[in-house]
Amino acid sequence: MSASQTPDDHPLHRPNVGVVLFHPDGRVWLGKRHRQPPPHNWQFPQGGVDDGEDLLDAARRELAEETGVTSADYLGRTEGWMVYDFPADFAGSKKARGFKGQKQVWFAFRFTGEESEIDLEAHGEVEFDAWRWARLDETPELIVPFKRAVYDQVVAAFRGFAHGG
Repeated sequence: MSASQTPDDHPLHRPNVGVVLFHPDGRVWLGKRHRQPPPHNWQFPQGGVDDGEDLLDAARRELAEETGVTSADYLGRTEGWMVYDFPADFAGSKKARGFKGQKQVWFAFRFTGEESEIDLEAHGEVEFDAWRWARLDETPELIVPFKRAVYDQVVAAFRGFAHGG
């Protein structure tokens, strides 16, 4: 894993944004991946960046598409790209399109709405079939192993937001 400053450093990695949504009490939103078996089937919202799309705009779009949430205040972001490779046995559509993995910039937001706003079917493509609030520090153990090092970096970067407020 590495963090880079320019998107061209990893041309075979799909540009992607990740979102950590903090509850006012400091917990974070996790979604259970649709049709993915346990034990590593919980993750933060994330998704691809459209050509020419601003990264913050992409993060807000992905958050809304995957969770229905639009009531969120921007807290911060990571610097540079966090990179991971797909495992050799990964058969996802992104690998089929020639990507070696993904490069991500992560964004933190504080949820300001009511939980009734959360709608896992807000967008045509359902990413999650359940959700919950969790402690930030427990998330690396819940993600698929090939993304764990990135989650460790995200936890370190956003630890200060986990104290609520």
